Amino acid sequence: MTGWRASVSDVEALIAARHGDPFAFLGPHETDDGLAIRAFVPHAETLAVEDLDGKRVAPLERRPGTDFFEGLIPGRKKRFGYRLRAENAGGGWTFHDPYSFVGVLGATDDYLLVEGTHRQLYEKLGAHLLHHEGVDGVHFAVWAPDARRVSVVGNFNGWDGRRHQMRKRVDSGLWEIFAPGFGEGEIYKYEIVAADGVVQPLKADPVGFAGELRPSTASVVARTDNFTWSDDAYLRARTEGEARRRPMAIYEVHLGSWQRGDGNSFLSYDELADRLIPYAVEMGFTHLELLPVSEHPLDDSWGYQPIGLFAPTRRHGEPAGFARFVDRAHQAGLGIILDWVPAHFPTDRHGLAHFDGKPLYEHADPRRGFHPDWNTAIYDFGRAEVSNFLAASALYWLDRFHIDGLRVDAVASMLYLDYSRKAGEWLPNPDGSNDNKDAVAFLRRVNQLCYGAHPGTATIAEESTSWPGVSQPVHEGGLGFGFKWNMGWMNDTLDYMSLEPIHRRYHHDKLTFGLLYAFSENFVLPLSHDEVVHGKRSILGRMPGDPWQQFANLRAYYGFMWGHPGKKLLFMGQEFGQRHEWNFNQSLDWHLTVEPAHAGVRDFVRDLNRAYRDHPALYARDCEGDGFRWVVADDKDQSVFAFLRFGAPGDKPILVVSNFTPVIRDGYRVGLPEVGRWREILNSDAAVYGGSGVGNLGAVEATAVPAHGFPASAAIVLPPLSAVFFEFEG
Repeated sequence: MTGWRASVSDVEALIAARHGDPFAFLGPHETDDGLAIRAFVPHAETLAVEDLDGKRVAPLERRPGTDFFEGLIPGRKKRFGYRLRAENAGGGWTFHDPYSFVGVLGATDDYLLVEGTHRQLYEKLGAHLLHHEGVDGVHFAVWAPDARRVSVVGNFNGWDGRRHQMRKRVDSGLWEIFAPGFGEGEIYKYEIVAADGVVQPLKADPVGFAGELRPSTASVVARTDNFTWSDDAYLRARTEGEARRRPMAIYEVHLGSWQRGDGNSFLSYDELADRLIPYAVEMGFTHLELLPVSEHPLDDSWGYQPIGLFAPTRRHGEPAGFARFVDRAHQAGLGIILDWVPAHFPTDRHGLAHFDGKPLYEHADPRRGFHPDWNTAIYDFGRAEVSNFLAASALYWLDRFHIDGLRVDAVASMLYLDYSRKAGEWLPNPDGSNDNKDAVAFLRRVNQLCYGAHPGTATIAEESTSWPGVSQPVHEGGLGFGFKWNMGWMNDTLDYMSLEPIHRRYHHDKLTFGLLYAFSENFVLPLSHDEVVHGKRSILGRMPGDPWQQFANLRAYYGFMWGHPGKKLLFMGQEFGQRHEWNFNQSLDWHLTVEPAHAGVRDFVRDLNRAYRDHPALYARDCEGDGFRWVVADDKDQSVFAFLRFGAPGDKPILVVSNFTPVIRDGYRVGLPEVGRWREILNSDAAVYGGSGVGNLGAVEATAVPAHGFPASAAIVLPPLSAVFFEFEG
């Protein structure tokens, strides 16, 4: 400095966007001579300081050949509120100086981020509409600890990184700036200069609340804290009782392809609320599970390679639209589960990869920081700030959008350091073990936070190995999830059902084996999107036989699934027997539902859901061994299975009998715990569902004839390729 004037080197550094601390240079600064004000304003020919009433205070002098202005206000010793008045040949404009405002973040924010315990990190990072020091604007904050410079850029400043250079908080690596006059809808990115001086590709905001519609990739200033909710009654009700003792019949949906609009366009969140919610309610489902709605760049990833972990995808509208969707679902009695992806992230240039010029969110060693299967990066779960970022994302969806549960994708890939890697391709722990201790600690913490902050919600793990205690509480040594997908059950039963009935006798154990471990975890039985893509065919397409047998097999399979212990999940389209594999880029084949066979499957699934919800014996003890008892488990020659389901004392037991051959079995005797009338409440072979109409004339009578270790029994008719449900009436 020369007196109050800026030095040539400071000005040159500023113009080159390499000044070490622009806040120490620009804006108002107290000097012995008065208050010096400096500003960098491209396109301005003259610049003057005005007070907030519009009265001219002092002109600022332009440094020749630059867009840098400075001036002294003699007699002023203290900072005051002011505006800048710029003029050029095209006219004039007035604006607040972003460098005249003090910071918004505090030492507590620095400490909690570094410690990894900033529970509501999203309330500080990202872009927030704010009334600060008497002025409306947007506060931007981002974590980039190794960056030399970070600037907010957008249409508002011509994407010029010199205009809104941010203030670095050295203790935490957070950068912030208050941009006065900015509002909702502003499009922005961060321009980051790495420690080596290299300007990085423009980055979207990791904690951005909205994004542009792909292929555009900028973040958008949006509010997600001002929705008007009408779901108080639903939120209160979901806290009553344990989730594992409540019915859970999940309809898994990809919002982009459930239905499409004119010209194959995406439906808006409101259009989806108008169509999807009534349909799911009519079908009797208790929950919708949405494939990831977090913003993602590539449709083909189905959302499983997200970049915006705090932004509902723009494909269907603004965040407020998504909030309305959830609110309307709750008012209709439907819970919303989101697929949440903390296991990996894409390496797109505008995303998290090498965010400040080198690995930051991802582990630096590719043996722990890169997924060879998916060509994606792996989060550094051991870094407190990264773990904090991810945990805050989980809580954000529960806090801001009232989400009822998170299904965590690819948990197995998080738990094992050698997941899908050959020897030499992974980095073991010092003791040679292969468990990712950082990921385990992270998952436990997230589950504790979710259940602690939002009782009544649920977390669900997609975990395909025998890792112990996935759905056991953390204080008992488990991972703390509420439920785990039963991938073994899914694989075994689909393998069995794909066999011609004549061969099923040789694979009888594929349907009985699952009961050996059915109560070791709180299981969800999933027939998910993964089972109807990549050449696997649809669920209907896997069924053997002629068309009639295919549909009969499908209905029988669903009946066995709904009777079996475990919560239920069915991917969209399978409820009406879609023939083709799922195509993420077009609507389901809704035209099929006018055909009787497909309509029959749909109606049977609807009635299964209704019976399931109406009979506690089918859900109340899903996760407890005393809620199930085999009646017939060894009749492999006839491919018959029979079992009982029990609820709480006083609940009527349910008998489920499955016949997986196309042979009618008349007078088949099954043991029963009670003498009396057992009413047939569901029959997959009923004519109304497209079956042959064979049944038990409404009920059977159990007499005191012992069988299968029970004191009573009944002779029943087993329709071909069927599942039949009976309720004890007394």
